[in-house]
Amino acid sequence: MPVVYPVTFTQPARAELIDAQTWYENEVPGLGRHFRTAVGNVVQRMTANPQQFPIIHKNVRRALLRRFPYALMFVIEADTTLTVIACFHGSRDPAQWQRRA
Repeated sequence: MPVVYPVTFTQPARAELIDAQTWYENEVPGLGRHFRTAVGNVVQRMTANPQQFPIIHKNVRRALLRRFPYALMFVIEADTTLTVIACFHGSRDPAQWQRRA
């Protein structure tokens, strides 16, 4: 039976996700919902096979969202939990999330 990887979001990552969803919803009604769906889709891919995503800093992996310029930065914990440490826009300074790693 395949391993199912539980996913948790740190408080900063959750806040970033909510901020991005709110921004998209304010830009175009309904777009925030599409953003959240894209996040859900990438989380499903992460839980199915987290090793498919490249390591980009120390032990942090990057899962790119489809259609949106965001990525979820996550680590695989010893207990196989996936911990999302950032929901990050591609044009932001990566040093901001790298301090969390």
